[in-house]
Amino acid sequence: MFSILIPTWNNLPYLQLCLDSIRRHSCMEHDILVHVNDGSDGTLEWVRDQGIAHTHSTSNVGICLAVNQLASMATRQWLVYLNDDMVCCPGWDAALINAIDRQPHDLVYLSPTIIEPRSTVNPLTIVQDFGSTAETFNEAAMVEQFASDPRGDRLGQASPVSVVSKRWWHMVGGYSIEFSPGMGSEDDLMMKFWVAGCRHYAVIGDSRIYHFACRSTGRVRRNHGARTFVTKWGVTQGDFKRRSLLPSAIPQVPAQPMPQPTPMGRLKRAVYGLAGNFPLGDLSAWDATPGQHIPPKQVSKEKFPDAK
Repeated sequence: MFSILIPTWNNLPYLQLCLDSIRRHSCMEHDILVHVNDGSDGTLEWVRDQGIAHTHSTSNVGICLAVNQLASMATRQWLVYLNDDMVCCPGWDAALINAIDRQPHDLVYLSPTIIEPRSTVNPLTIVQDFGSTAETFNEAAMVEQFASDPRGDRLGQASPVSVVSKRWWHMVGGYSIEFSPGMGSEDDLMMKFWVAGCRHYAVIGDSRIYHFACRSTGRVRRNHGARTFVTKWGVTQGDFKRRSLLPSAIPQVPAQPMPQPTPMGRLKRAVYGLAGNFPLGDLSAWDATPGQHIPPKQVSKEKFPDAK
């Protein structure tokens, strides 16, 4: 059913928990694809020993390049992007499959509900502490309590985990590399789905994933994704969500047209365009030549015997 795309950056204990949870807590067998950034902590050797289909770069190429590379290898109809510091709760995939089956077509943007150990400003996130590190993770408590919060689906919204049709992923171009190493790339993908005609965005209440949070993003030099978004689209991320995504969830509201900028959005676009250098300044500050770090043999031949 799913091709699960997981970029990882020297987070081996978390990656092991993530893959183990997929295998034990899924109702169906899924295709697992991993991109190893660096891998000098033993990750690269481990995925090779496990026979896991993977790509590899000798340094961190960021989410956009890594996930796009994995998506090109995907064999299933639906793509799921996971962080390496996420643990799937029992039945996570069954709830997503049920949600997909209820849709009249495949142009949808779905997400599971995220559980995190600490309170955040995100109202979509459930706060339940099952451990803040791989060493303190309490799986027994998670399995027993993850469904205790009764919340249902949240329409017109999305979490950091995207579940989309492979054909639509490729039709809109996947993650846009101008958002490398990754901040703002999810909102940009949602906008591209909107432009393609998607009007069904939903966080599925019964599909739950535990997230240790920021085990990789806390180590990377962040790009100014919000500034790149507004200079690219002419509308802020907040306005897109408030004025387009949320109203699309209300049946009585007419079909939403293309998002339109507010005066503040126009002002920000002008200011960032005149005073900033987005996205090229962010990309240069992060890594001027990320593509040079990708070795020639990118695909694990154990699973893809025809790969060069």
